Amino acid sequence: MTRVRIAPSILTADLGRLAEQITEAQEGGADWIHLDVMDGHFVPNITIGPLIAAAARAATSLPIDAHLMIEQPERYIGAFRDAGVDLLTVHVEACPHLHRTIQSIHETGAKAGVAVNPGTPVESIREILPSVDLVLMMSVNPGFGSQRFIEQSLAKIRRVRQMLEDVGQEEVELQVDGGVGESNIAQVVDAGATVVVAGSAVYNPQRSVRENIARLRRAAEG
Repeated sequence: MTRVRIAPSILTADLGRLAEQITEAQEGGADWIHLDVMDGHFVPNITIGPLIAAAARAATSLPIDAHLMIEQPERYIGAFRDAGVDLLTVHVEACPHLHRTIQSIHETGAKAGVAVNPGTPVESIREILPSVDLVLMMSVNPGFGSQRFIEQSLAKIRRVRQMLEDVGQEEVELQVDGGVGESNIAQVVDAGATVVVAGSAVYNPQRSVRENIARLRRAAEG
């Protein structure tokens, strides 16, 4: 079984202790650091920008992926890349010229991902699959952390995994974001996910970051 990558989202971390919280994740066994970037237009919330991305970069040697839940993401590709982000993911719903946007990300030397909202058919990304490094399946409606996992997402994850195999892109990462925790991470991985974003499942007052990551890993790998 392929080892699932766990990407803690700093959306639910204590931003007043950002460097410390990222260090805790890295030392606790995290594989990536995930940034949720929201603009208050594409989604109903406002979060972080390139300055926080640069602060995250200074705090870790782990890969950083930024999920751009914003309108016209092409305007900010350079700024996030300059901040040290390794992988930039944009939404199919926000990019009328998706192929061009993916090309622009690759031209900076970053890896590129495409994200799909819960209500969007996965067939909408079929044509872009040969050009991306990652597909992000939203298993909640984007905008806020600590939401409940949408059960229909499992079937969509399976369909995307099959689509990737159909076009010979088995090595493309399949990331799932939203409502994933100990109780369902095994199902998500079994459906085909290779990267799991975890916010409140990692950053919460019940246990340490290290223990939470370890528990997720055990649950994912049985």
